Amino acid sequence: MPDPINWSLAMPYMIAALGFGYLLGSIPFGYLLTRWAGLGDVRSIGSGNIGATNVLRTGNKKLAAATLIADALKGTIAVLVAARFGPDTAILAGFGAFIGHLFPVWLKFKGGKGVATYLGVLIGLAPWVALAFVAVWIVTALVFRFSSLAALVAAVVVPALLWYLGWSQISQLFAVMSLITILKHHHNISRLLAGTESRIGAKG
Repeated sequence: MPDPINWSLAMPYMIAALGFGYLLGSIPFGYLLTRWAGLGDVRSIGSGNIGATNVLRTGNKKLAAATLIADALKGTIAVLVAARFGPDTAILAGFGAFIGHLFPVWLKFKGGKGVATYLGVLIGLAPWVALAFVAVWIVTALVFRFSSLAALVAAVVVPALLWYLGWSQISQLFAVMSLITILKHHHNISRLLAGTESRIGAKG
């Protein structure tokens, strides 16, 4: 029988992991990169989001790709660094990075929708399932040309697949993250139902 967790010793590490993940995740790369490129405030165009899809609406594909990679790396790095102290701290750091991207302290807690950081956390915790996320996203995006719909479908598939594979603790984390992702896309869902959602590549 495994030794019981000494919560008095573990709690500081868990709080530190959550805080570290949050601060890393709250770095608003989409906002910073578009500012540095002289394109102004990305929040003033399209959906007003700081994520890669909205950065793409500036017409700069390289900048959008850089935003996607940077936002994903926030989640992956948070997980890998915290994993040195155990699986629980890795999970908490990943969740912190996800929440940090959604509610960055530097932008008055108004951030992105978390899809890239969600993927980054998944890469750190379950890389093979991350490949499934990417595959589902690509197929859905190619068929329907809606980034939001692709993200929503992938977010539904991931926790179910993790549960099927027997990774119950990680599946619970991603069930929560998927629910938050769906809630953050409520405007997109309304526009999808109304037929007014912007397609991939459309400029704001």
